[in-house]
Amino acid sequence: MTGSSRARRLAAALATLVGAGAASFVLLTRPSPLPPEAIPTHEVDLRNGETLYHAGSCLGCHKAPEGAPGADRGLPAGGTPFPTPIGVFHPQNLTPDAETGIGRWSEIDFVNAMRLGISPHDTHYFPAFPYASYRSMTMADLLDLRAYLMSLPAVKSPSREAEVPMASLARRGVGLWKRVAFRQPTFSPEPGRSPSWTRGAYLANAPGHCGECHTPKDWLMVADESRHLAGGPHPGGEGKVPALRGLLARKKYKDVDDLVLALQNGETFGYEDLSSGGMAAIQENLARLPESDVRALAEYLLSLQ
Repeated sequence: MTGSSRARRLAAALATLVGAGAASFVLLTRPSPLPPEAIPTHEVDLRNGETLYHAGSCLGCHKAPEGAPGADRGLPAGGTPFPTPIGVFHPQNLTPDAETGIGRWSEIDFVNAMRLGISPHDTHYFPAFPYASYRSMTMADLLDLRAYLMSLPAVKSPSREAEVPMASLARRGVGLWKRVAFRQPTFSPEPGRSPSWTRGAYLANAPGHCGECHTPKDWLMVADESRHLAGGPHPGGEGKVPALRGLLARKKYKDVDDLVLALQNGETFGYEDLSSGGMAAIQENLARLPESDVRALAEYLLSLQ
């Protein structure tokens, strides 16, 4: 065999390997959205949707930048930059504007985004959008939340692309990340717990997505559930997020009543831990929850040793 023949055969083999690798990548990263038939018959509850909106602190991330449309009315018009170690994200406009918001999203579009991190255009959302937690929400709660968002005033607020190197390829690669991250089980209530504790656990771990910041992640940026809510590096890349475990043992709060007051009033009542690192905006949202839900959250968090 001549040198040129060997070179041609080697080139052909390499081309075959590259082709096979590319085909495998496309197959493994292909979005698999739920079909429209997955949506059950449901009578929406706007009050419940509003509760979930505040439990998830949606406005905290999706607020409009100072002076932008919707900012003066406190609407989730999106756009405030969210810097992370891998790039800057610009949260979506969640108002029902047909052109720039979610006004044209169907129920199944919303569920696929929240549960699977898949856009209406069948592309993967980056997990800066905490769907790894939202996938634990019940279908009824997702539909109620969507209905509440659709009841808000529409604001025209064009979205901006994520500032991530090789964004298109990285977005497709999120499909591989999901194959690892989605192996983590979704939230399920512990047997023998009180209804209040169970409600608090659900609010914290599903719509509240507390673990997205308060649970450390491994090198693949997948939550390390063996250290659930044990604190870790700040997702923005600067500083640390404190643990939510052992709050009683560390004398952060005296009892459930004390934590309820903290969640309802924050720095106003001298609870400075709830006024830094982005917690002020979250506390302001949690203060809007029914008192029974605030108490349920407090009961759950103070049970964590």
